[in-house]
Amino acid sequence: MKKTTLRTAVALTAALGLLAGCSSGGGEAADDGDGSTLTWWHNSNTAPGKDYYEQVAADFEAANPGVTITISAMQHEDMGTKLNAAFQTGDTPDIFMERGGGEMAAHVEAGLIKDISEPAAAEIENLGGAVAGWQMDGQTYALPFSLGLVGFWYNKALFAEAGITEAPETMDDLYDAIDKLKAAGIAPISVGAGDVWPAAHYWYYFSLRECSSDVLKDAVTSKDFSDPCFVAAGEDLEELIAAEPFNAGFLATPAQAGPSSASGLLATEQVAMELAGHWEPGVMQGLTEDQQGLGEDTGWFAFPEVDGGAGDPTDQLGGGDAWACSEQAPDICVDFIRYLLSDEVQQGFAENSMGLPTNPAASASVADPVLADLLAVRDEAPFVQLYFDTAFGENVGGAMNDAISLLFAGQATPQDVVDQAQTAADGE
Repeated sequence: MKKTTLRTAVALTAALGLLAGCSSGGGEAADDGDGSTLTWWHNSNTAPGKDYYEQVAADFEAANPGVTITISAMQHEDMGTKLNAAFQTGDTPDIFMERGGGEMAAHVEAGLIKDISEPAAAEIENLGGAVAGWQMDGQTYALPFSLGLVGFWYNKALFAEAGITEAPETMDDLYDAIDKLKAAGIAPISVGAGDVWPAAHYWYYFSLRECSSDVLKDAVTSKDFSDPCFVAAGEDLEELIAAEPFNAGFLATPAQAGPSSASGLLATEQVAMELAGHWEPGVMQGLTEDQQGLGEDTGWFAFPEVDGGAGDPTDQLGGGDAWACSEQAPDICVDFIRYLLSDEVQQGFAENSMGLPTNPAASASVADPVLADLLAVRDEAPFVQLYFDTAFGENVGGAMNDAISLLFAGQATPQDVVDQAQTAADGE
């Protein structure tokens, strides 16, 4: 939607909202009598994303007199913790990041999220199939702004220093690369196991390689983890951990917070690789003094093929983030998230390497050539498995992640991971 058209629509909506006596949710959000104040929580807490979203909010305010947007840009894990607490108390921000799957289903069932099917019909049509993960029973509850994949980000210069000429395609290739990096005195891989979810991504990916997509699709609905492929995934992970590829102190290493985080170690060239999502270039840029991250040394490759696995090696693990409005937010909230999915905002999002845009008009604006390659892999993948903790919901996903974390610490077995996930599922 063009800005001029949006401005007209927003002004009309704001006026109707005032006549109806709309009030916003989230405690801090309130109708100020002249317009509306919106609270917006997001996780772009470093430049350039933080600065870009501040400008986006300012542009929207300028185009819509009387509207004020109060931004809280938080570190990802802090935001997740605060959002969970807010959902428990009903004191949610007006605009928040919704990941879909079982998590969103719980929010819909609790009446915490606004149905935007009608006011955002044009944007939903434009996004096409990308919006499917945020729909239930034919209704749409959020607009995805980034859909990406998890894979290995690596330092091309350190690979060359270690004599690695090709990105690993199989697990044997990865073990060979680990050995060469160690021989060159380079720490192979960082993992933010202190935040749990980065470690869990390894088990998710081994499951994706060991299990067929049919088994995984069935498990999401049946929550039956009896297929032996899930135990095999844990055995693959045990073998990788035994190879000791991870940074010193990885069990307490945070994911993205500061230069000693897993992302910081890769950005500052203290390790050669990290398994992370499409957000990694933007995160690394915010963790280096020159705001460049690894720059031209940035490389990416998909999670390697597992010998004998039933999964298609071109299947990928990923997911996305979407903008949602709380049920009690003013109607103008929907106009703002529509603006966030406009051509101009999504193009700026892509140009700042903040993720992989969902608006087709922004695909050509992906400035980072590595992200452009990742976008092609996403579009060619026959199956993209949503992050397991999102797909299975908080209870099962949380139990699963906790058990995987213990596996990393040598305090759980592959069977323990399956048993804890199944116990949580059976208890729902």
